[in-house]
Amino acid sequence: MKLNKLRKFSRIIHRDLSFFFSGMLIIYAISGIAMNHINNYNPNYSVERIESVTDIEIPSKDDITKQFVIDKFLVSIGEQDNYTKHYFPQKNMMKVFLKGGSNLTVDTSTKDVVYEAVKPRYVIGAMAKLHYNPGGWWTIFADVFAVAIVVIILTGLVIVKGRKGITGIGGLELLAGALVPIIYLFFF
Repeated sequence: MKLNKLRKFSRIIHRDLSFFFSGMLIIYAISGIAMNHINNYNPNYSVERIESVTDIEIPSKDDITKQFVIDKFLVSIGEQDNYTKHYFPQKNMMKVFLKGGSNLTVDTSTKDVVYEAVKPRYVIGAMAKLHYNPGGWWTIFADVFAVAIVVIILTGLVIVKGRKGITGIGGLELLAGALVPIIYLFFF
């Protein structure tokens, strides 16, 4: 009889915590996938690289002013209000920095232009920020979330009884699932 009460109590706790934290699980899962592929995908920003050749007559390095850069290069790409500065890292290479992280590179000898448009990914970026623990009250919530996940797991283990439960196939599935990270940690 006590086991049935434990199962009933576990079912209630499991259900309620699962509903309450399901939004957080989805956010962590989606942003976790993005972060797993951080070498191929930046969850915070998208970078679009546009290459072109200009027909603009480019004066000597000393005659290139802020206004020249804005009028001749930035107006056409809609970045005229985002100029930060420009400089020459090499003799014939001008680099223009823009607010928000975008930039423009101009080879003054070949007239090759490379525009890198950096745009924030607002939704997935905000989700990924949670993985970096922004601090404050979020640390407390994240700790409560972690404890709740353990409770959800433990209550889930006792809900199902018989051969499909922890003493049957469920136990074998639990063992198999635990072996995957253990094997990875020790053999890869």
